[in-house]
Amino acid sequence: MPSERRPRLTPPIADVRRAVRGVLVSRGLDTPRAATRPPLLLVALSGGPDSLALAAAAAFEAPKGGWRAGAIVVDHGLQPGSSEQADAAASVARDLGLDPVLVERVDAGAAPGGAGPEGAARAARYAALDAAARATGAEVVLLGHTLDDQAETVLLGLARGSGSASLGGMAARSGRYARPLLGIRRATTRQACLDAGLEPWDDPHNLDPAYARVRVRERVLPVLEAELGPGVAEALARTAEQLREDEQAFADQIEEFIEEICEPAEAGIAISAAALAANPAALRQRIIRHVVDSEFGVSLSRSQTLEVARLVTDWHGQGPIDLPRGIRATRAGAHVVLSTTGSTEVLPHDH
Repeated sequence: MPSERRPRLTPPIADVRRAVRGVLVSRGLDTPRAATRPPLLLVALSGGPDSLALAAAAAFEAPKGGWRAGAIVVDHGLQPGSSEQADAAASVARDLGLDPVLVERVDAGAAPGGAGPEGAARAARYAALDAAARATGAEVVLLGHTLDDQAETVLLGLARGSGSASLGGMAARSGRYARPLLGIRRATTRQACLDAGLEPWDDPHNLDPAYARVRVRERVLPVLEAELGPGVAEALARTAEQLREDEQAFADQIEEFIEEICEPAEAGIAISAAALAANPAALRQRIIRHVVDSEFGVSLSRSQTLEVARLVTDWHGQGPIDLPRGIRATRAGAHVVLSTTGSTEVLPHDH
């Protein structure tokens, strides 16, 4: 429970508040709206030290900018007592002055596509957050991911060979979501809670070695710090930031000329083989992934992308390539055609 007196401003509390203030300013959320009800932001609150420190900072910073701050607590129902813990977190949020405070019970059953329990819980959580934001009209939802979470995400992506997009980690801002604490260490958020007289809840799942992220947190990162010296987590977070910048540059470049090299095709789209061949491999493969994702909503693996690229770089009359969800890649004359029917007919294009 929060202290009865106003907490003194310690460096950890100041760091978290500054991070929240930075997000509000960067989103243009620090300027009150004239003659309208103050807009709303929601904090995704679990009761753990990260989200609890974030909630306290938002409760302090948002009203200064003419904003309302509320909270959404998602109960996944994955362990005994989760309902009581969710209600306790909601009570703390109300004590902090957050309003509205919502508690959503979700069914974190098996996720589509066999994503496993972690993927199922994540999908259920974000569905609940989206629904709460729509129901309340919230313009932004703050998430409590820290620098440590970012470092763990980068290591997991590296181990899975997920490519630079995955190694870029979590975005500081994505749609209605913002992560103010990506530059803040987990130890800082815990200390901020203690300094403010707040008692965080420690989720037992965060110590369960059955989860890959927990093994990275409890075993891998400590070994790296011990063997390579301090600062590994910060270095991984910096790497993620640089890779996100690189990915954005590639995305902007692709968007600039994608319409010039693509033509409509029956039940799909056709890409100029000459244009693909004229670009470096890194850009060529990103174009292929971008077209498949934007046209069909499918993310290709590296091996699948390279198979499609060989229709340009190693073309010797090979047959169609079958991709997920019934998509087929075929070389048809001057084009690589991606379709759901196998048709290779390129349709007239109005420039």
